Amino acid sequence: MQTIGPIVSSVGLDPIGLGHIKAAHWNLETPALYEAAIRRNEGVLAQGGALIALTGHHTGRSPNDKFFVRDAQTDNQIWWNKTNKGLPPETFDRLFGRVTAFLQDRELFVQDLYAGADAEHRLAVRVITQEAWHSLFARNMFIRPRADDLAHFSPQFTIIQTPQFHAEPDRDGTQSDVFIVIDLSRRLILIGGTSYAGEIKKAVFTVMNYLLPSRSVLPMHCSANIGERADTAVFFGLSGTGKTTLSADSSRTLIGDDEHGWSERSVFNFEGGCYAKVIRLSQEAEPEIFSAVGRFGTVLENVVVDPATGRLDLDDARHTENTRACYPLDFIPNASGTGIGGIPQTIVMLTADAFGVLPPISRLSADQAMYHFLSGYTARVAGTEKGVTEPQATFSTCFGAPFMPRHPTVYARLLGEKIARHGAQCWLVNTGWSGGSYGVGRRMAIAHTRALVRAALDGRLNSIPHAPEASFGLAVPEACPGVPAEVLQPKNTWQDKQAYDAMAHELARRFETNFRQFADHVDATVRDAGVRAAA
Repeated sequence: MQTIGPIVSSVGLDPIGLGHIKAAHWNLETPALYEAAIRRNEGVLAQGGALIALTGHHTGRSPNDKFFVRDAQTDNQIWWNKTNKGLPPETFDRLFGRVTAFLQDRELFVQDLYAGADAEHRLAVRVITQEAWHSLFARNMFIRPRADDLAHFSPQFTIIQTPQFHAEPDRDGTQSDVFIVIDLSRRLILIGGTSYAGEIKKAVFTVMNYLLPSRSVLPMHCSANIGERADTAVFFGLSGTGKTTLSADSSRTLIGDDEHGWSERSVFNFEGGCYAKVIRLSQEAEPEIFSAVGRFGTVLENVVVDPATGRLDLDDARHTENTRACYPLDFIPNASGTGIGGIPQTIVMLTADAFGVLPPISRLSADQAMYHFLSGYTARVAGTEKGVTEPQATFSTCFGAPFMPRHPTVYARLLGEKIARHGAQCWLVNTGWSGGSYGVGRRMAIAHTRALVRAALDGRLNSIPHAPEASFGLAVPEACPGVPAEVLQPKNTWQDKQAYDAMAHELARRFETNFRQFADHVDATVRDAGVRAAA
């Protein structure tokens, strides 16, 4: 095997059966990965220097193709369900053997990286890919060790990503030719049959979500930032709710945009980069992200480019609505140099309510915070997914159900304990629709949402009287600087008040139905902290 790279770890690939590959490109830096990607026809350059790659048929995650190896270690630890499916160890062994055989005499790219900015809780991850652009993705997304750490880097988890290897379901025990299989005992992750780079990122997140609760660290699908008063805020939210946009605020220091841990002493980023959705990205509304998208070093997935001029068209969704930009965190001007902040003083839970029912902002009690954390509500709208023709309520527990291996109440209890211990103030923010549901009303103005969030973070909303909201028992501020008062109570924005009442009743019913799965696992105060109008 030929090894190529500035720094090669003394812990090689032989222990995992990859000692006879053609060449291992080890810890290549960005310019060399660009050269390799262009030489191998993996992507094209855009004007400004970004590298554009197409992922083919798979332009998003494949949640139905994820498995955990089910053995004595994991059997009683995993929350087995439709997204956490088991695979027998002997089946994994056969698949692993077929993958390593497939990779013999091939050229591979290796990156040795960390997940976790806090050295006490970080995970050493080796990412082995078939293509250079995926290696650059991993290098952007995770934390790069110092040069003196790389020579003796010993991985705690190894990812082998083989988009050109396709499983045979009858033979390999998978559901399709795509597979994401996590073996927590052998500390191996196999990803195959898909070029979508987000599978690498989310596989590591899933592992962190398994490992950290036993250390009293809450893993969170959230962004986080720090204010001028050294006040830390976290923003929970599913894709499309504004998690990345609202945390990239020029007046605050960005810790990270997607995945964090809350330990006994800090909030820390799992990653060293950002993975932002960029379809119809606005320079005016999101200047920090917009400036990062076209830079040398950024990887763009499925973004349309003019072949003659190299100009990007961020409004073109011909490949997918899920166009993405992956760039190092330091491309954001006000990013933290350490990836670590203090204990959160403010928790923001984001939802994009396409039914137009939830207030643009409301204050949550600790019990309500646990209720909405377990609910993890947002809504999908027409045009974003095949077959979706009207708003659909989506409940993704802990705001990240596909990545949570343990039972949701494990994470909820940790959150409740930390809120109680540190007195964090919680807010529910609706970045969705106002004045009617999707198709009738309009999306919340980003300027209003920013004004509300800033007022919550700096404490101004705490001194303003709050009025009750009838359907969910939420406390809504009666005023906020820079936001019209009539916007704050959603019913006021609807012309047809009876239609609002009917829609509120319907959404409350959906909340209640969804929460039944947790009713026997939480205190009555949490169970009763949700809806008021579902009966």
